[in-house]
Amino acid sequence: MNTRDALKLAEERGYDLVEIAPFANPPVCKLMDYGKYKYEKQKEEKQRKKQQASTTLKELRFHPNMGEQDFQCKARHAREFILEGHKVKAQVIFKGREILHTEFGEKLLKKLIEFLSDVARVEQDIRLEGNAMSVLFAPDRKKIQMLKEQEEKNKQSEGETSDAKDEK
Repeated sequence: MNTRDALKLAEERGYDLVEIAPFANPPVCKLMDYGKYKYEKQKEEKQRKKQQASTTLKELRFHPNMGEQDFQCKARHAREFILEGHKVKAQVIFKGREILHTEFGEKLLKKLIEFLSDVARVEQDIRLEGNAMSVLFAPDRKKIQMLKEQEEKNKQSEGETSDAKDEK
């Protein structure tokens, strides 16, 4: 089709004439609402960015002589961060002469590794860096998926048992 005729047709229908393949012989054009097309492309790009998993590193600090309640609280926070898809770096900070007894920090981190073993994997094993001993956890997608499926099964079975009780 002649370029002038194509432009005239596009104008009559209220569309834009958009060149699709400029290097083809003859060049290929399409009738479309270009503003709407740009908007949809922008929307798709935004959706694609949203679906990309952005992992951030969350840091938790422990002390070698902290109480059990404090440990449990911080361990639960670490678990929540991992379930959200973030990496977690747990550090045991030694102050003063505490550095002489690194076994307390190692014991604490091993306890944390055991607590998080059902949702995370150890990405970087326990190591001493200056006055801090640290371990790095990464979410284990397979384990998290299995855990969520198991929770759903438990909810369904609880719903069935409560229905049976209601009938009696």
